Amino acid sequence: MTANTSLVFKATRSSHPRSVAEREEILANPGFGKYFTDHMVSIDWTVEDGWYDPQVKPYGPLTLDPAASVLHYAQEIFEGMKAYRHADGSVWTFRPEVNAARMQRSAYRLALPELPTDLFLESIKQIVAMDHAWVPSAPDMSMYLRPFMIANENFLGVRAAQKAAYFVIASPVGPYFAKGVAPVSIWLVEDYSRAAHGGTGAAKCGGNYSASLLPQKEAYENGCSQVLFLDSQEGKYLEELGGMNVFLVKKDGTLVTPDLTGSILEGVTRASIIQLAKDRGHKVEERKISIDEWRQGMASGDYVEAFACGTAAVVAPIAALKGRGFVAGDESAPAGQLTMSLRQELTDIQYGRQPDRHGWLKRLV
Repeated sequence: MTANTSLVFKATRSSHPRSVAEREEILANPGFGKYFTDHMVSIDWTVEDGWYDPQVKPYGPLTLDPAASVLHYAQEIFEGMKAYRHADGSVWTFRPEVNAARMQRSAYRLALPELPTDLFLESIKQIVAMDHAWVPSAPDMSMYLRPFMIANENFLGVRAAQKAAYFVIASPVGPYFAKGVAPVSIWLVEDYSRAAHGGTGAAKCGGNYSASLLPQKEAYENGCSQVLFLDSQEGKYLEELGGMNVFLVKKDGTLVTPDLTGSILEGVTRASIIQLAKDRGHKVEERKISIDEWRQGMASGDYVEAFACGTAAVVAPIAALKGRGFVAGDESAPAGQLTMSLRQELTDIQYGRQPDRHGWLKRLV
């Protein structure tokens, strides 16, 4: 979808930006999603006027009426992407048009207005142009970009809102997991599902993530960093982790990942990993994978690696799968060779250390 308008962003600089010293102190150890830049993007929408009033303005609180639809019916969506500092100082992002298309699909599913691709891309350019000094240059660091949309009509009737707002905020980030790129253990959920057949699993909306928080707490209590969800109909097929897609690697180098059934998020990193693996000549199977197949394959040696992937963590090696009364794998096992090789290739492309043969990178500054 492309815009039919020539909207011009109004830019208002913050009157109290952080000092250079404050910014550098944050960039030295940003964590993940803890600190935010000096500015944000906003664009409004109504059913009568369409998209209007695009702005880059000082970062600050939103004003919502207590009757705003988002507060009552969770009518909201979001995206996650990154901006990368290259060695020459330029700043790039990775496959943003794919994020734009996914946000449109999410909007359709949540009965929100679909933001045109060119307006989405321009909003990313605007926030990075204003706050490019916040993009870290240290290894494995980047600026995390969070576009999101909320229904902000003041109305308690149960129908699609006729008023919405789109925003972009930005956060300098380091590795997603506190231990960095190290193998993690994941917890098998048996009592809860992430998404139902015909539900919102393929949309990137907050409800999917809030549904994962109680199981995630259970995972932490059992010494695991992430939770693995099974399908809601039969409770035996792998779907995804709380916020990442999952891959298994066979001893012959074949990659296996759950197929997109409508309840699994179509990850940008997932698609990129599949392409890079195929470029190397690896077979990739997108199909149903039962939990028994994985456990038995780990025990027999047919499956030799496993990893999760997503924008935030990029690629996270999985050492062991834990559940009630069992541990499959070795919690102290090192990261798999193919897992780390694919991660290295992907990040080398993102940071400009390797040629971008697929045209995935888009320069922002």
